[in-house]
Amino acid sequence: MRADTVAIAAALSDPTREAIVRLLIDGERSVGELAARLPVSRPAVSKHLRVLESAGVARVRAEGTRRLYVVDPAALATLRDELDRMWQRALARYALVANNRAPGGSGQQKEGRP
Repeated sequence: MRADTVAIAAALSDPTREAIVRLLIDGERSVGELAARLPVSRPAVSKHLRVLESAGVARVRAEGTRRLYVVDPAALATLRDELDRMWQRALARYALVANNRAPGGSGQQKEGRP
C-alpha cells in the first residue's frame, strides 16, 4: 500500500474520525457543528480534524472567523482505488485456488485429487 493510502486508512480507522467524515460528506461544517452531533468535546473534534487534514482526508477554509471543514473526495478515491486493487488480487488468488492451480502452474490438477 502506498504511504498516502496508509495515512488515509489510518486516519479513518478511528471511530470518531470516521463519524466526522460521514458528517463532512454531506457538506462543510464547523468544529462547533460537528461537536454538537458527536459525543466528544470541541477540542477533541479539533484534534481529530487536524489528523484528517494532515492525512489529506479533510480540507479547511476560513470564512471570517470560522473554519469550515469538508471531505476531500480525491483522498477517498485514492483509498477506494487501492481497496479495489486489493480486492481484484484477492479474487484472482481465489480463482487460482478454486481451479486447483498454483500461481505460475500448468493448470493441471494435483495428483490424488479428482
